[in-house]
Amino acid sequence: MTISERVFYRLKEIGMSQKEFSEHTGIAPSTISEWKSKKTNPTSEKIMLICNVLKVTPEWLLSGADNTGDKGNKLNLIVVDRTTEIGEVVTTYNELDKASRDRLFGYMLALKDKQNSNRPDQG
Repeated sequence: MTISERVFYRLKEIGMSQKEFSEHTGIAPSTISEWKSKKTNPTSEKIMLICNVLKVTPEWLLSGADNTGDKGNKLNLIVVDRTTEIGEVVTTYNELDKASRDRLFGYMLALKDKQNSNRPDQG
């Protein structure tokens, strides 16, 4: 199965129309139609966006490999939209110097520990 075939397979699986897919990704409907009619594939710049909208891993979209269960390598990858709050946090963090990043990370860990210590035992 090609990349474009996996895109259309997933669209059908999740019940999303090509028009909705176009609206969510910003990819022109004519481009999406070309993938289907001319059997072409999306450009590499669109892969992460497509994965985010279709809620699939890049590995699955590119190869069809599904790393679930006990076999295969798990991807240590998180896709984040830069326009979201978490995207802004990651962008800002990356703009800090090493000392500031270390300080911020330490602060986050301290907040997490404090939050966990304030929770009643649920065991």
